[in-house]
Amino acid sequence: MASFCLMHTRFILINTSHAGNVGAAARAMKTMGFDDLVLVAPRWPNVLRREETIQRASGALDVLDKCRIVETLDEALDGITHLCATAMTPRDFGPPTTTPREHFELLSKQELLAQSAPALEADLALNSPGASSQQGIGFLFGSERFGMRNEDVYRCHVCLSIPSNPNFGSLNIGAALQVVAYEWRLALGSFGVQAATAPSVLADAAQVTGMLTHLEQSLVALGFLDPAAPKKLMPRLNALFNRAQVTQEEIHILRGIAKAILKQTGEVPAPGADLVAIDGKPLAKG
Repeated sequence: MASFCLMHTRFILINTSHAGNVGAAARAMKTMGFDDLVLVAPRWPNVLRREETIQRASGALDVLDKCRIVETLDEALDGITHLCATAMTPRDFGPPTTTPREHFELLSKQELLAQSAPALEADLALNSPGASSQQGIGFLFGSERFGMRNEDVYRCHVCLSIPSNPNFGSLNIGAALQVVAYEWRLALGSFGVQAATAPSVLADAAQVTGMLTHLEQSLVALGFLDPAAPKKLMPRLNALFNRAQVTQEEIHILRGIAKAILKQTGEVPAPGADLVAIDGKPLAKG
């Protein structure tokens, strides 16, 4: 098998009866970066132009524009060398059943083994552009009411089953396709996650020390900290903030709280007066 990272990916819907599911499938595919959709004998010949299809596609119109409609499964399989059925119904005969993730991990292991083969011919065949361009993986989805026919399942290399509640495992086509497309995208190499917020800037040691000094003043003003017997309150607070990895913004908040306390108490000690150092020992008065 050629590197599956280079394999062409196709999703094939067989005898789809609800137009909305075609649109939902197109949307699910586009979110995962796939665009090859083939419909085999759908209920509606004009399904790609139906309003429900377009609405459910939610902007994935390029996938619908590229979509092909064929009459037989054979016509949908051009260039496809690895077929994956999707079916829940147990069968007494057919390809092995596994989860999408397990099967894709197996494909990955097979690829690694093939790449480590000592024969130069095998290596050349594996990495040949001509060979990889002829390889393709197809995911087959049956009709909403009856699922996949046995004859179609028998043609596949594997039957993918999505782990679900054994008492209620029903997924519509759009949802099932989304799960399979997501798992396949993970196997190929997922898209990077874009941060929704700007990264925080951690406070440096000087900023933490300044905040602790300010907080110390407010605790003395409240009567919570006795400068004559500080014990290890400030070192413990220092350790706490080190573990928390406070940001610069959080330092500003804490210093704002300390400032408000000092304002409310009306006691603003002179800098260095009766303050407790980070080592827990009282500072000498200047």
